[in-house]
Amino acid sequence: MAKRILTLALALLMIFVFVGCGKTGREVVKVTLSTEDSEAILAAAGITLPDAKTAAGANSTVRFLSWYDPFQNYSEDEIVNTGYFTFQEKYNGQVEWVETDYSERKDDLAQYVLSDNVPDFTPAGTSNTATYPMSCIKGMYEPIDDYIDYTDPLWADMAEAAEYFALGDQHFAIVTDLSYKDVVPYNRRVMQDWGFDDPAELFANDEWTWDVFYDMCTQFSDPDENRYALDGWYYVNGICEQSTGITIISRDENGDFISNLDNPIIEVAENMIYDLVKNECTYREGTDYWAGRNDMQYGAGVKDGLCLFWFCDKSGFTLPVDEMNQIWGDIEAGEIMFVPLPRYQDGDGVYYLNATPSGYMMCYGAKNPEGVALLASCERFKVIDPTVIDVDRRQLQYKYLWSEEMLEMHDTCKDLVYDNVVMFYTGDLTDNLNNIYNSIDWGINRGGANTSWAQIKEQNRAALDYYLDELNSYIDEYEESGALGDAV
Repeated sequence: MAKRILTLALALLMIFVFVGCGKTGREVVKVTLSTEDSEAILAAAGITLPDAKTAAGANSTVRFLSWYDPFQNYSEDEIVNTGYFTFQEKYNGQVEWVETDYSERKDDLAQYVLSDNVPDFTPAGTSNTATYPMSCIKGMYEPIDDYIDYTDPLWADMAEAAEYFALGDQHFAIVTDLSYKDVVPYNRRVMQDWGFDDPAELFANDEWTWDVFYDMCTQFSDPDENRYALDGWYYVNGICEQSTGITIISRDENGDFISNLDNPIIEVAENMIYDLVKNECTYREGTDYWAGRNDMQYGAGVKDGLCLFWFCDKSGFTLPVDEMNQIWGDIEAGEIMFVPLPRYQDGDGVYYLNATPSGYMMCYGAKNPEGVALLASCERFKVIDPTVIDVDRRQLQYKYLWSEEMLEMHDTCKDLVYDNVVMFYTGDLTDNLNNIYNSIDWGINRGGANTSWAQIKEQNRAALDYYLDELNSYIDEYEESGALGDAV
């Protein structure tokens, strides 16, 4: 079976290797598409994208500041970025990676903005990779409206998501696509061994709900057997905010940041997690509720029946086949599957997933904004064109051995995100507001069920309201003057 799969993969991809230079001396592996796929993509691009002879930003290099490189390949196990492929082949464009450390990315950007050597763009992000609103208010980024038109057919479907990165009538993010943040991967063999209904079948029958999820967790868990239904970071946030469709901090119709601390659905979710922690359904090491099995390895314990659900985004189970088989289970035997987050059984009937934006922020003073916009258009093109979508799906199928059922669930999860766009407003708030949010977000489980949701609310309410008011005043000042004073 493995040899047949390898043959298919090699038929799809032609591999060339050369040594590239970088901050860490990584070896760049050029993984290019087959001639048939290349020609199909470029033919489709000729219909949708600007003419190569006249396109602004063609025949240029854009400089990308980031702690990771999504454009080049550094392993033959990685799939081709078809958007970058189009930028290279159609427009003779290149991306220069300006490498930074994750923990230093904001400080490095600030230094670059003050210099004459400003990179052109960075990733756009929310939550732990957030780039809005404070970085925009502080002048790290510039609006993109001169280069991207969200009323254009190429971009119109991203207009709602772009509003999450707006100050007044200015947009600061080029949102090329939305994906889903956390979902619920699991091992079907383990489910069968326990006599549980398959979550994918429950979802298909609209029966994948919080109460069903809760019952599975309590039946499965036994600390004496080192068996915990839940492990990792994300089950708290996944249930309490993502699956509710309501974030702790959001914006109202006037654009003001507001608190949802007293939302009754969030309260139900928080109390459920509290009970799961109290009933020892969440992994811990002694009294350490920050611990994770195998140093917080994604999927640890799932294959061996020691963990039932390990909430994560799809990158956590989009791995080389050998790694998948070792951590999650036998993917070729169909053991691995995933479903959306369960829904609240007494709610509005919607399965909510948090949206993760793909896209870019334009650095303040960027030298090649037209090149960034052209690259982003190529990235957007790959999302909407059926030819490129088919190529990308086959890469998942042959490189990572995703089953057709997994691919269909991937499509379903993306549809859920598109239908109900919800993103986090965390990570790039003021420092004090970020700290308060983290206390609220993690409080229900990291203390080992010693603090109830009612206590968490009252401990943090006054500070949350104060720092939200402070943030709103900063935004008002920015929108009135276009710049912020020395207060920040």
